[in-house]
Amino acid sequence: MAASLGRVCKSGLLKTNYGTLFSQHAHNFSTANRWSKGRKALLTCLGVTAGGLTALIYALEKSVQASSGAIIPHYKWSFDGLFRSFDHASMRRGWEVYKNVCSACHSLQFVTYRELVGVTHTEEEVKAIAEEVQVEDGPDATGAMFMRPGKLSDRIPSPYPNEEAARAANNGAYPPDLSYIVNARHNGENYVFSLLTGYCDPPAGVTLREGQYFNPYFPGGALGMAQVVFDEVLEFEDGTPATASQIAKDVVSFLMWTSNPEFDDRQRLFVKAIIVFSTLSALTYYWKRHKWTTLKSTKIAFTPTQKKI
Repeated sequence: MAASLGRVCKSGLLKTNYGTLFSQHAHNFSTANRWSKGRKALLTCLGVTAGGLTALIYALEKSVQASSGAIIPHYKWSFDGLFRSFDHASMRRGWEVYKNVCSACHSLQFVTYRELVGVTHTEEEVKAIAEEVQVEDGPDATGAMFMRPGKLSDRIPSPYPNEEAARAANNGAYPPDLSYIVNARHNGENYVFSLLTGYCDPPAGVTLREGQYFNPYFPGGALGMAQVVFDEVLEFEDGTPATASQIAKDVVSFLMWTSNPEFDDRQRLFVKAIIVFSTLSALTYYWKRHKWTTLKSTKIAFTPTQKKI
């Protein structure tokens, strides 16, 4: 009797345990299945979003390139490459080009004179350059504004007091500020160089209004700025031949610096980072080989033991 009761209880207990175990596995499977479906949906949404953003960026990039007109060639610059830097002699000549040619119409309102120190000129030279202009200051003790010679802390003044005066002097066209002109244009340095050296006669069928000039690198081709870069339009103080291409190259180098004044510092930091990370990688590899070589080369052998009778 006791044996029969035990067998019945045991069978019931086993049935209960197996049923519970099966139900638990089924619940876990359904939960995992739901999680896997949710994860798939999330990954699908992320993939579609990333693909859409990539397509949008690509389309915008192509539209910017197409709006620039003719195909802009790529020229070799001193600052192209991971380990390159600015040509400071070219930048100094570029300042001469801006001062004697470009400053008649274009401003550099986001550049101060002190930023030129140690980049294109010495401190004494920059002070002398700043003192050549008169800057409005004040008010004084009587409340009146007055004019004073420029200082290192002053911004490079604009040739016009306001936008309306600039448009009135240029047949309605507004000469853009050149502080960040290279960054403001796609393929900026090559665009500016091509624009300065690309003036030509308009092709047949193209009619220009009075005060416009044809340049294939400008969107639409009709440009309100006349050609200003010619051979020997100025003389460089270091004796470099002032050809049109040399003038355009030097002013582009200077404008590249005004758009990216931290470029040389960023390049130096990059070189330092390469040296530091290379050294750390070599030390880490050596430490790994030194610490793990004993574990990797250790041989573990199991010898059978004889049983004592």
